[in-house]
Amino acid sequence: MPRRTSSRTNPYAGATAIVTGGASGIGRALGARLAELGANVVLADQHGDAARVAALEIASAGSSFVEGRQLDVRELGAFTELVDDVARRTGAIDYLFNNAGVSIGGPTHEMTEEHWRLVLDVNLCGVINGVLAVYPKMVERRWGHIVNTASAAGLVAPPMVAGYATTKFAVVGLSTGLRPEAALHDVKVSVICPGMVETPILDAPPAAGLPPTPSAAVSAREYLTLARQKPMPADRFARKALDEVARDRSIIVVPRSAATFWYLNRVSPGLVQRVGRTIARQVDKRLIRERPST
Repeated sequence: MPRRTSSRTNPYAGATAIVTGGASGIGRALGARLAELGANVVLADQHGDAARVAALEIASAGSSFVEGRQLDVRELGAFTELVDDVARRTGAIDYLFNNAGVSIGGPTHEMTEEHWRLVLDVNLCGVINGVLAVYPKMVERRWGHIVNTASAAGLVAPPMVAGYATTKFAVVGLSTGLRPEAALHDVKVSVICPGMVETPILDAPPAAGLPPTPSAAVSAREYLTLARQKPMPADRFARKALDEVARDRSIIVVPRSAATFWYLNRVSPGLVQRVGRTIARQVDKRLIRERPST
C-alpha cells in the first residue's frame, strides 16, 4: 500500500482513510472521491460482500489502493481489530469517516424499544466505537482527522424522525465537543450534516428484524417528495463535503438549502416550528391516514 504523500493542496494524496457504511450511498461516494484524490481507502460495511464489490469497482477506475471489509460498527472489538489491522499495514490511520447509519421514521408513538435500540446502537454508539478505536492512536501520533456523519436533522429536527434526529444531534454534540479538546493534540474533528442526498436509503424498506409498524411502508423518498425536496447526487455531495473537510471546517452542511434552513432556525426558531407542524400534518394525512391498509 502506498505511503502518505499528501500536500497542502491535496491532503488526501497517499493518506489512509477508513469509511464506514462504505458499500453504498454517501459512504461509497466518499470512498470513490477519496480514491480519486489519491487516498488509500478501506470501505467498511456490515454487508462485507457489497463493500468488496464497491471497492473493486472504485479501484478499477484509478491507481489507489481500495479494499472492502466487513464491519458491524456496533461491535467495538471488531472496530478496534479493523483499525489495528489497517494501521499495521499502512503505518497509521489518517482519516476515519464515521459514516454508517440507519434511518427510522414514522410516528414516534409507533416506535418500540427495538426501533430505539437499533438507531441508537448504530447511529450513536457506532460513532463512539469509531472514536474509541482510533482517537487514542491519533493523539499518540499527534495527527489525524475524525469525520463524523450526522445529518441536517441533527441541526434542525424534522417531524416524524424523532429517534433519528436524537442520534444525529448527539453526533453533532460529540463532534463539536471533542474538536477543541482534540486540537490540543493536533487531531482534527469535523461533522458532516447532509441534507437531502440521493442514496439507496431513500427507498430502503424497514430494517430487517424489526417489528413492523402501521407506517412502516412510508419511505424517505415519499417524505421528501411531500416536502418538495429534491435530493442532491451523492458524487457531487462527496466532492463538496471533502473540500470542506480539507479546509478543516467544524460543521459541514451540504447542500446549501440545508445550511439556509439551519440559519433560519437560529434566526427564527418559531417559524421553523410552524413549518414543521405543517409538514407533520401533511405526512400524517397523506402518507399515513390516507394510505390503504395492507
